[in-house]
Amino acid sequence: MVKIGHVETDGVTAPVEGDYPGDPGSDGRSILQSILFPVGLEALRKEQAEQPVCFVDLNLDQVVTDIVGKRDEGVLRPLLYSTYRNEQIIRYRQAVFIDLERHDVHLVISRFCEHMSEVRLNLTYAERISYKRHREMVILRAIGTYVETIKALLHGLESLDFHSAGLCNLRQHLITYVSAQPFVALASETDQMRTKLSAIKYGMLFRGDKVTVRKYASEPDSTAGVLEKFARFREEDVEQTVSEQQNNFSLNHIEAGILELVGLLFPDVFRSLADYVGQHVRFIDQTIELFDREVDFYLAYLAYIAPLKKTGLRFCYPEVSASDKETSVTQSFDLALGATLLREQTPIICNSFHLAGKERMLVVSGPNQGGKTTFARMFGQLHFLAGLGCPVPGHHARLFLADQLFTHFEREEAIENLRGKLEDELVRLRESCRAMTANSVIVLNEIFNSTSLEDQFFLSKKILEKILETDMLAVCVTFIDTLASMSEKSVSMVSTVIPDDPARRTFEIVRKPADGLAYALSLAQKRGVTYEQLRVRVRP
Repeated sequence: MVKIGHVETDGVTAPVEGDYPGDPGSDGRSILQSILFPVGLEALRKEQAEQPVCFVDLNLDQVVTDIVGKRDEGVLRPLLYSTYRNEQIIRYRQAVFIDLERHDVHLVISRFCEHMSEVRLNLTYAERISYKRHREMVILRAIGTYVETIKALLHGLESLDFHSAGLCNLRQHLITYVSAQPFVALASETDQMRTKLSAIKYGMLFRGDKVTVRKYASEPDSTAGVLEKFARFREEDVEQTVSEQQNNFSLNHIEAGILELVGLLFPDVFRSLADYVGQHVRFIDQTIELFDREVDFYLAYLAYIAPLKKTGLRFCYPEVSASDKETSVTQSFDLALGATLLREQTPIICNSFHLAGKERMLVVSGPNQGGKTTFARMFGQLHFLAGLGCPVPGHHARLFLADQLFTHFEREEAIENLRGKLEDELVRLRESCRAMTANSVIVLNEIFNSTSLEDQFFLSKKILEKILETDMLAVCVTFIDTLASMSEKSVSMVSTVIPDDPARRTFEIVRKPADGLAYALSLAQKRGVTYEQLRVRVRP
């Protein structure tokens, strides 16, 4: 079991300073391979292209869609689909998250990502340009932005004090990379090329619909006078549009044609530009490129939970283990529902649970519409997020790293498989039972509702016995409360109601023996058959 002390920082529970996973060591010689994997463990990378089967049941599909937003989903989704059962990887990621939660570190990294996005946009734009000179100028602009971005990133990181192995290794890689001859030459050649181009002066002669481009002949520059004359007609939004167009370096066909003519006037300079572009077809360092792709995993998730944290909801970095199944979570919530309720400005109810010793299964019973299914989803979400290395909802968490996460929720009958509802449930559960191991986690939500109570109890008991025999962690939502006491490995949890008004739910799930009273009383009141209600109805 990995033991991590905890302190509070900006609404997130974090490992104490000095106990950061993947510490690169005082010699600083570790070289960054990946911001997602510690040095030496990058070979464990496995990016799952398809959405995990459990996502829809746990509403994690909604979470991932919101996290990705307008970002590159081709990059982010596989990273958010792939969990790891390795304590070193999880602690390595947690440490990077902790550093990135600091405003100064986050600002440096997010600016780097913005500028790298500009580099990529320019390169993509250049591929579509048919005019040779224009294309070469856009590539020069991309290389110049890249050089400035790398220097700014190194300067920013050198001025900061952080602890994660990932960012420490990034800084060390940048120090080595920026001082190496290839980057020094790239920066120098880029400056020289910009200087040569900025020294070019030319004039344009307009006659009707014809433009003649010629070398500058010391004619007076009328720009300032023209701008002054037309200053009173200037509109702020138009000026901004022109500025944005210049910043994007886009040219219409007339402007691009003029640039081609300028190239004919200064063949030596533009020949140098063509040689420069040809020599730097691939100028982005592979490690930097990988970092730019991977770090969005952290930034996107932090951006997603930021609004929740602003409301006072807490997130923590769970203690994780791939061997110890003792589990505890304090004041957590369903992340997908939390985001929805936040938009609706509705209060979010938090719940806690724990499994100790031989305990492996939470059996949740109680009145309908009491938050049982939400609790079960929370249980599954927590284990998946822990396997990503992300902060999870809650004040404190201790979670097991599962090899697989199974779910079993009610499905609509599918005409194409020619199976009834009960048969379909049995087939799906059989497939899960064949695949699950002692290191798996399963979430069961009101199974076998399509059959009689007697059959439901018999089948549910058999399935739960199989799960307990496997010794995996599980949560089972059911209205058959006797299932909660079938083994010393099972723990009863009950959704509660307001004592003075049993028809109203608290949405709090507490650890206590199931007695069915709250559920029965709630149903009786709903149907008007409580003792007091019957007395009123039959009173003479």
